[in-house]
Amino acid sequence: MSNSKNNFESSLKKLEKIVAKLEEGNIDLDDSIKSFEEGVMLVKECQKQLSEAELKVSQSSYFP
Repeated sequence: MSNSKNNFESSLKKLEKIVAKLEEGNIDLDDSIKSFEEGVMLVKECQKQLSEAELKVSQSSYFP
């Protein structure tokens, strides 16, 4: 579980850096596109991990 948490937090930090870099606007178009594509992949991975965590919680016996 902690590995999943670390992956999520790591992905989120990478995504934040990408967003900051894109917002600065000091990169060329090719790098912007590559960064954007990487960001989209990171968002999808984070969403997947959140969905998996939500499913685990909803299936947990701790919550009726």
